[in-house]
Amino acid sequence: MKEELPGLDMSSALTLLGDAITQQVLRALDGTGLRPGHGYVIQRLLTGPATATEIADDLGVSQQAVSKVFRELLSLGHIEVAAAGDDRRRRPMALTATGRHAVETARAARRRLDAQLREALGADRFDTTMAALRTALDALGLADRVRRRAVRPPDEA
Repeated sequence: MKEELPGLDMSSALTLLGDAITQQVLRALDGTGLRPGHGYVIQRLLTGPATATEIADDLGVSQQAVSKVFRELLSLGHIEVAAAGDDRRRRPMALTATGRHAVETARAARRRLDAQLREALGADRFDTTMAALRTALDALGLADRVRRRAVRPPDEA
């Protein structure tokens, strides 16, 4: 049996685990120029092209913050201007093939991490833990935002 970790509360454990997972996913994305803050906009763009204003409204952040991320993602080649129809003032962005490839790379890294955790916990404990995490997300009011791919990024320190 593993040694207990005295004084470790659930919030701290989840934060530490999340940080470790983020670092492993970022290692998989090495060379793409992507950072954690980009992921919130990319996740939203998985639902389809959107403008900075639309994404800002969905994520609950400023339009300027999303515009900055757009500029970064454009320069990295992960997004492009999508067809806007007749309104030339609208500049919806869409993922490029490079952006979609980065999403698939991150998903593959997360699948590997899930397999590692499933192995360590056993299938039943893994499934029970996932059910508990889904319940926790719901209890904190995040489940619907996760479903809509509209999770607000953490405030910068």
